[in-house]
Amino acid sequence: MDYTALATAAADQLLSYSKDQSGWKLCKKTETVSVHWRPSSVFSGNLYKGDAIIPAKPDRVWECLKPETGGLRVKWDNNVDDFQVLEKVTDDVSVCRTVTPSAAMGIIAPRDFIDVVLIKRYEDGAITSNATNVEHPDCPPQRKFVRGFNHPCGSFCVPVPGEPEKTQVLCFFQTDLSGHIPQSVVESFFPISMNTFFTNLAKAVKELKV
Repeated sequence: MDYTALATAAADQLLSYSKDQSGWKLCKKTETVSVHWRPSSVFSGNLYKGDAIIPAKPDRVWECLKPETGGLRVKWDNNVDDFQVLEKVTDDVSVCRTVTPSAAMGIIAPRDFIDVVLIKRYEDGAITSNATNVEHPDCPPQRKFVRGFNHPCGSFCVPVPGEPEKTQVLCFFQTDLSGHIPQSVVESFFPISMNTFFTNLAKAVKELKV
């Protein structure tokens, strides 16, 4: 399996999502976060876009987001129980496993996801994490987890022009949770979950000691 090619294709897809403003519908908005959705073009569910301004430099925000075994993500993101790098393909590409807890009052059982992740840094200071589902011989499906599938997804940490102490964080999710979950539960879960994600991220960045 050509992990690098799959990750690069996912990154190209995410970049197109970030530039294409058509078809988005607002599904949740607070003072600091907006979440939009539109039908996914790659599976039968929806593509979700979360957008927030975090009062910190991109590198500081990235410390809380970067995909690494033993990283900060497990500590602040209540939708991540465990995160492991299964294989380091190159300096910028790795295959990772994410374990998520049960959600929606137990309707959504614990899941695990295997993704190839590409980290890209841009000349303007932006940092992106780009992922899509893959298989890996070291981690076949396990009985106690439902195997979910992330279609091209990821996060953008983008400097805010003229505001060196602020970062625009864009997150894209299009996740096939698998299993027999009512569509209404899925559609209510993601906007709430994404809003909580940004709230917890902002708090983690504020408390970060670097």
